[in-house]
Amino acid sequence: MKPAGSGGLSLHPSRFSALSCMALLDLPVIGRRMIHLTMNSSTTAEATLLEQEIPRLQELTRTRHYDAALAGIDPLLARHPEDRDLLYLAATNLRYLNRVSDALDLLRRLEQHHPRYSRLHQERGHCYVALRDAPRAIEAFRRGVNINQALPDSWQMLHDLYRMTGDPHNAATAAEHIAVLRRLPPPIIQAGSLFSDGDLTPAESIIRAYLLQHGDDAEAMRLLARIGIQRDALDDAERLLESVLRLAPDYGAARADYAGLLNKRQKHLQARQEMDTLLQLEPGNRHYLKLYATACVGLGDCEPIIRLYRQMLAEGAATGAEIADLHLWLADLLRTVGRQPEAIQEYREAIATSPDSGEAWWSLANLKTYRFAEDEIARMRTVEAAPATGLVDRYHLCFALGKALEDQGRYEESWAFYERGNALKHAEIHHLPQITETHARLSKQVCTKEFFAARHGWGGADPDPIFILGLPRSGSTLIEQILASHSQVEGTQELAHVQRIVMELRGRTTDSDTPRYPGVLAELTAEDFLLFGKRFLTETRAYRQTGRPFFIDKMPNNFRDIGLIHLMLPNAKIIDARREPMACCFGNLKQLFASGQEFSYDITDIARYYRTYLEIMQHWNMALPGRILTVHHEDVVADLEGSVRRILDFCGLPLEPACLEFHKTPRNVRTASSEQVRQPISREGLDQWRNYEPWLATLRAALGDAVTSYRD
Repeated sequence: MKPAGSGGLSLHPSRFSALSCMALLDLPVIGRRMIHLTMNSSTTAEATLLEQEIPRLQELTRTRHYDAALAGIDPLLARHPEDRDLLYLAATNLRYLNRVSDALDLLRRLEQHHPRYSRLHQERGHCYVALRDAPRAIEAFRRGVNINQALPDSWQMLHDLYRMTGDPHNAATAAEHIAVLRRLPPPIIQAGSLFSDGDLTPAESIIRAYLLQHGDDAEAMRLLARIGIQRDALDDAERLLESVLRLAPDYGAARADYAGLLNKRQKHLQARQEMDTLLQLEPGNRHYLKLYATACVGLGDCEPIIRLYRQMLAEGAATGAEIADLHLWLADLLRTVGRQPEAIQEYREAIATSPDSGEAWWSLANLKTYRFAEDEIARMRTVEAAPATGLVDRYHLCFALGKALEDQGRYEESWAFYERGNALKHAEIHHLPQITETHARLSKQVCTKEFFAARHGWGGADPDPIFILGLPRSGSTLIEQILASHSQVEGTQELAHVQRIVMELRGRTTDSDTPRYPGVLAELTAEDFLLFGKRFLTETRAYRQTGRPFFIDKMPNNFRDIGLIHLMLPNAKIIDARREPMACCFGNLKQLFASGQEFSYDITDIARYYRTYLEIMQHWNMALPGRILTVHHEDVVADLEGSVRRILDFCGLPLEPACLEFHKTPRNVRTASSEQVRQPISREGLDQWRNYEPWLATLRAALGDAVTSYRD
């Protein structure tokens, strides 16, 4: 569903099936709460108390004992000030007591912590109805149904409000949605509503029970797949959606979900094929067009999508949020293809449309070459400090302010924002450093020199791939740009195909202490590795558009899996991009990544990761002598021509002048270094970390002897 905008509801009943609705009838609060314990519940006793008390408070509300309900809520809310259900119950009771202003204040507080909770918007709509403010009530109810599309109370209110304001078309649309909801199986609606509001565990429990009772049900299976996507169980979700499409091949919403999942898994060619099918049926469907665009961009086909986004903007968008997104996506593409002035203008348009968009502000900062004016810094400070600013926008703004103040030489203020941004991001993720450390330990045990000698000659003979790997912010994009400037080498992007094979070999084991991979490598045959090599080359062919004999895979995390790479592609070239540890780690600490790299938001985590990287690279160099070329970023900066000759010699390529003038090579660059590699080489960034040395003592101590041994 496309979000509703100022022009009216954008839901179309002809396309509104049970599966596209996946939300829940507005059942009474009592009996439908699946315990939502806040992270502030510090003890089991507190959790048990909430579990017992909230149903009692819901019953008091249902039986109109509003003062008694509030008396019970207040002490709990004092101990759990961010609890979603307590805040919602309190606001509801306040409205019933005609304390509408107080209720709206609580709803604003609720929105700060749980902006995607659909019922907060519904309750806000009721508040504005009480205040006789029809436009704001309509907007609030619309926001609720755009999150949770089966809120019958919201639809009924929208129906009545549209009739009252003289909008029969939208009133009829709301009435049709109410009718559709009445035809849906209650368990699917209930589970869908919980899913819409982020309550995945109870949603999954309900939908699995429904499937056990009713067998293959396309609608229930699609919801279970969507839950799997949220849980990052992508293999299971992909299989479920494939089953849905076998049961219901004309089910457009499921096929769109499937294409979105394929994009997420970097199966962009397959995703584009799915979207071609849907767009033949609905060529103007904007949701389909966006999924198609994502697939094309993933394949490196940027120029047609630049034109598509401009066309969509010219046609007009349903909401300000969509306009801001389109400007942002367009800017990202313009940056990728090297049209920086246009990119800057589009980022500014995104900010003008949505001034609190942290991502747009950070994208400007992430150009690395943009310099913020004082008024822009002041605006960012104001938005970052505003209580209503959401978590994601806030940490984007922190990183943007860190970079803006760094460029002005205000290092202490800059570090404060970098530190705050990292803390906010780190609290959101679940990085487990022991997983990487266990993998390194087991790789050393399994992938010995003798292990590789016994498997000499295994895998495919193709020499096409050049793997550039290491840590992010280590100079890998510079090496890629140098090589991609050669007439025989094509630069692609950070490809996920090695990691996809790793995930398959890892299987379903969840024991991080005794994982199946890498030990399973010892069980595989020569034929297995040959097939893996052929599969890698086949699946990456879609990213090769120039017909050059060699291509680059620049996925940094591949350093963990050099053993697998060697066994399936023994003639591929492997380059380790390495950077001095203080500079590399600081570069990661001030970088906000689009996804992944969860080790990079904490000083201790990044130091541990760097040390593990050195440990496993030392092992690969001993077990596979001469197989890997280590390129130190500092050496490339100090002696460009000598380093370029060394890299090309390792790859068996003759020197070409274009490799020395790499910054003139026109190509798509999608990493954070995109603008830097379009300029001549400079020493400017080598020692930037020293400006922050007063605050990096913990990092130096955590790195230990790595600060010197990294060149061993």
